Amino acid sequence: MKITSIDVIQVQSGNSGRGRGTWRPIITRINTDEGISGFGEAGLAYGKGWRAGFGMIQDFAEVLIGLDPMKIEKIWDTLFSKTFWGKGGGTIVNAGISALDIALWDIKGKALGVPVYQLLGGKTNDNLRTYASQLQYNWGEVIDKEALRSPEEYAEVTKRVIKEGYNCIKVDPIVISSDENNSSSWKITGPLSNKILKTVYNRVRAMREAGGDDLDIIVEMHSNTDSTAAIQVGKILEELRIFYYEEPVHPLNSELMLKVHKNVNIPIASGERIYTRFGYIPFLQNGSIQVIQPDLCLCGGITEAKKICDMAYAFDCTVQIHVCGSPISKAAALQLEAVIPNFLIHEHHQRALNPESRGTCLYDYQPINGIYQVPDKPGIGQELVPEIIEKSNKVTVKSKQTYNM
Repeated sequence: MKITSIDVIQVQSGNSGRGRGTWRPIITRINTDEGISGFGEAGLAYGKGWRAGFGMIQDFAEVLIGLDPMKIEKIWDTLFSKTFWGKGGGTIVNAGISALDIALWDIKGKALGVPVYQLLGGKTNDNLRTYASQLQYNWGEVIDKEALRSPEEYAEVTKRVIKEGYNCIKVDPIVISSDENNSSSWKITGPLSNKILKTVYNRVRAMREAGGDDLDIIVEMHSNTDSTAAIQVGKILEELRIFYYEEPVHPLNSELMLKVHKNVNIPIASGERIYTRFGYIPFLQNGSIQVIQPDLCLCGGITEAKKICDMAYAFDCTVQIHVCGSPISKAAALQLEAVIPNFLIHEHHQRALNPESRGTCLYDYQPINGIYQVPDKPGIGQELVPEIIEKSNKVTVKSKQTYNM
């Protein structure tokens, strides 16, 4: 089998207007001379960077034309070691490697007629516990109010999610100003004002009271706080029994993460902006994080994520794969989560409820009563709808370019 062409597809799946603007998943499809195609995704659906990712995949695709797609490990190392910028890393480079790697695993599973989890060692987990993510932006397929501000609103969204069967939620209680008309005064680097600390505490307390003792609450900071503010917030939330504390400080500074860990009695989580096994080394060595959150579409794909999870296992770290992309991203994550023994919980992002995004792919996998079943279809078990591909912005790479070090 040989790779004959690679499509890079910028999917138009709506502008949610919540948090990070336009939603632009970047998908790749690797095509072979045996008629088998595989799908992967670059983790750049939100924020700034999708144009760079769209071009990065095209550049790396030139290396793959004519290669055997079954030799995934060799291809991964070629992209990492032989393209010069591969070892330099960063968000865009690793997003490109990730998208292509996921598509290769999809091809291999389809060629052998098995789901990817079988190729990775088989199931360890059958029913994947799932949490509802980013409740500060509300919850539901159609949202008429973007951001929640009052404790009463945080309590109400918690009750609504529990009715759907979830027993774990995630919220960023500090990113939204308490005053819609005075957000410029909302300074969330420390020392924090008593007003901000009181607002954060009251929002999370409202969720705890609405959910009761059996509800697990993950608190997310999106690295918007510095170590002073993160420690202040962490300390006041300890009594509310927080499941874990996500990205409290800069995501690439293991010493700052360790500082928070030493001063806050809540497990620390991070990883969506940490890339490859090499990026995780300082965090695992200094013990600053207890829950790792690699994004398969950013950390180096399935090949690299499996290595990262295995490394974490040796350091007593559990895993929550970061999932914040299209249904392609979700399907790939479910395959790996089924395998790893240190799996903790699956992330179901608020944006994954968007009907327009859900309609971009063939299958609409959704949790039932807060539990995900792992797809048993060959490969990752997900593909773009042909009509979506036709109307999307697409570039096809057919010619090979060699790289000499």
